[in-house]
Amino acid sequence: MSTSTTMPTTFEIILTFQGNSKAVQVSTSTTGWDLHQQAMEVFGMNDNSHGDNTERIDRVSFKILYKGKRVAPTHDILPFEKGAPTKTPKIVIMATRQSSIMEIANKRSDPTIRGMEEEKRKEEATLKLKNKRYHWAEEMTQNKDFKFCRFQTCTWQSFGHRPTEKTPHDFEAMRLLEKLAADPGIVAIMKERELVVGTLGEMDPIDDRLMQKKQQEGGCLLGYNTNGGARIDIKLRTDDLQSFRPYPELVSTLIHELSHNWVSAHDLLFWTNYAQMKSEYLYTHAQLRSTIVRGKTTAELAGLDKKRLDNVLECIMNELMGEMRQHGLHPRMIEAPIRQRIQELEASRDHGKRLGGATSGISSATDTQGLSARELALAAAERRAQEQQKRSDPSHSPKER
Repeated sequence: MSTSTTMPTTFEIILTFQGNSKAVQVSTSTTGWDLHQQAMEVFGMNDNSHGDNTERIDRVSFKILYKGKRVAPTHDILPFEKGAPTKTPKIVIMATRQSSIMEIANKRSDPTIRGMEEEKRKEEATLKLKNKRYHWAEEMTQNKDFKFCRFQTCTWQSFGHRPTEKTPHDFEAMRLLEKLAADPGIVAIMKERELVVGTLGEMDPIDDRLMQKKQQEGGCLLGYNTNGGARIDIKLRTDDLQSFRPYPELVSTLIHELSHNWVSAHDLLFWTNYAQMKSEYLYTHAQLRSTIVRGKTTAELAGLDKKRLDNVLECIMNELMGEMRQHGLHPRMIEAPIRQRIQELEASRDHGKRLGGATSGISSATDTQGLSARELALAAAERRAQEQQKRSDPSHSPKER
């Protein structure tokens, strides 16, 4: 109790518990214990049948908050010793019966509701599965040395974020870029020519300066190659932004841009290189006809029909007809090297050899030991050029192979 000789000041306070408010009288000499007893009595929390046991206040289940601080149920605490406040104070009571606490503690958790830790584990597992997703077969991934190092979608346009939009989300664009990079035909081309591309990105279909300049010139830009393969951008979306362009069209655009790694101009050398890479792409999927991925062949996943795989030369020549006409060229001008490359691919397929391996034009297997894939490709190109020159030389008489 206070040792002051002056009389304690009495004033009114408001006790609030579960939406109910009660006014009680206290004084500057009221202790924390007294305040707890008053609150329990006012709100009917005292049970006289328990005798002296009612004095044992459960500090965990009964709390009094005054000015944001807890008032302990002890005799040495004087919450109002500084005098009566100018405004009627409001004191919050927080109480839970021990029986309610025990009832909740003994309840079994709802198996349909995940806890925070379980939710975190589920998110981590989902992210891990997402990072390991395979667009083709599990073993059909990019080559560890010759590959596209990074991928970038057109995130600044916020495609697919608005509820009224039908255009595919950025996540779908990223999956499409990853699918292109892991396409077995593209992987074979990259490995055969030892290509490394810094970034494979999505071309901005709305605000791309190069595309706008090309459109002003009457053309249509579907992709471009920056600094000889440092970055390749492809226009993934249709002009109305409602969907992605057909997958075979995207593949042709990607191979087109890969051909620019060596030749910038659209001359005969460029189209020869493009046609040879396209034939390698088609033959790679033709060799995988017996490989089933999620119930389909790789050719079906790539949107290739049987007619294309069975008539590679005709398919490529028809494609080049429209492409080369824009540049004043005709595919008949490069038919010989294309046919030669297709014959090499057929021979490799018959003998079970990979792209870039030894061919009939090299004297023995020992001649290819220590040669890289790029050196083998260059040797094959030089051999084809020599054979083409011999066939065009009238003084040269062909020999049996």
